[in-house]
Amino acid sequence: MKKRVLVVGSGGREHALAWALARSPQVEHVYVAPGNAGTAWPPNPSAGEWPPRAGCSRVPVAADDFDRLVAFTKEEAVDLTVVGPENPLAAGIVDAFQAAGLRAFGPTRAAARIEASKAFAKDFMARHAIPTGRYAVFSSYEEALEHLRHVEYEVVVKASGLAAGKGVIVPDSREEAEEALKRIMVERAFGAAGDQVVIEERLRGQEASVLAFTDGHTVVPMPPAQDHKPVFDGDRGPNTGGMGAYAPAPLVTPELLDEIVRTVLRPAVDGLRAEGAPYVGVLYAGLMVTRDGPKVLEFNCRFGDPETQVILPLLASDLVDVLEACLSGTLARADVRWRPGAAVTVVAASEGYPGPYPKGRPITGIEEAEALPGVVVFHAGTARDAEGRLVTAGGRVLNVTAIADDLPQAIRRAYEAIACIHFEGMHYRRDIGRRALA
Repeated sequence: MKKRVLVVGSGGREHALAWALARSPQVEHVYVAPGNAGTAWPPNPSAGEWPPRAGCSRVPVAADDFDRLVAFTKEEAVDLTVVGPENPLAAGIVDAFQAAGLRAFGPTRAAARIEASKAFAKDFMARHAIPTGRYAVFSSYEEALEHLRHVEYEVVVKASGLAAGKGVIVPDSREEAEEALKRIMVERAFGAAGDQVVIEERLRGQEASVLAFTDGHTVVPMPPAQDHKPVFDGDRGPNTGGMGAYAPAPLVTPELLDEIVRTVLRPAVDGLRAEGAPYVGVLYAGLMVTRDGPKVLEFNCRFGDPETQVILPLLASDLVDVLEACLSGTLARADVRWRPGAAVTVVAASEGYPGPYPKGRPITGIEEAEALPGVVVFHAGTARDAEGRLVTAGGRVLNVTAIADDLPQAIRRAYEAIACIHFEGMHYRRDIGRRALA
């Protein structure tokens, strides 16, 4: 009997999850709550290997409305719920589903602390000898300021709580570090996320993202990816939720990936289980590859965004089988295979992002972009206006994704596709993946 699947969330990651799940021959229908303008399409039973087979529809329920999500899941006899964003995971959506006797993919509230509190994560890494930079945690602005004035190494200043990927400030001077601290703790730029701050050592090297499926015991890594956080080319400007990504990242060799699994991912999963918070879901390690080896910048408790948009197109196995194996504790016996080739996604962002941005600007050219071979456009911040036109509704509007036989081809194809797309004020980085080519 075919399954009904619910995806919780509204961004590009959730569109990619719905797209991958709808490709499974086991799936009858995918729902996305609340979704966006891209997460609705009719069933296509005769589809080939690449397009989705199952239909998809939006559910007008917010990702944090657990009672209504549970009620919908029961009413529609949904077999599996997949949670995209970190906020509902940190708030305990999986616990709520489990209490109602429902199956949800993702970590419990206790396990999700590894992302929800950077202070917890750093202390956890220290307890379990997971390589990371030196750090100190503060709840007092005055004490944090005093530490900044005497610390002997370059620093990064982080709001400890969830801040939509924007609560990390990388200063280039002591004065900028003090200004960052003031912005977080005094001016409350990130709200309650800044009740605690982590002041940590600034690590030098190249960043990489390594995500892994886990059932609480077994760890199966995905192809390593590289995200591009700063808004402008050359890694300039303020950090965003991510302006593009590619996978696999050649920086992470097979030998280095084995080391990351051995020294980072397995100790994290084993440590959480030992501390009474077994971790089931996707564990994401944001890493700096330094001269002294890989060190953890942060853990995330879910699929990355925009990494998901380049990793899932490379999955050759049925995503439903993999998720089910995680939930049933049988991941060690699961068949998790990846396609050869590479994938690249470029984010088309609104004017002003990551600051204030306008909404409601008409979008054109997506059909032309998707007519190119190996291209799929994942919607992130889109809506339909009163006239039914596709319009912008967020800071990151679209993820233009291309898959090809190798990284140079995927880069060319992604930029050929994004050149087809237009909306007023659209901007995007023009150097996604170029570092890997160098």
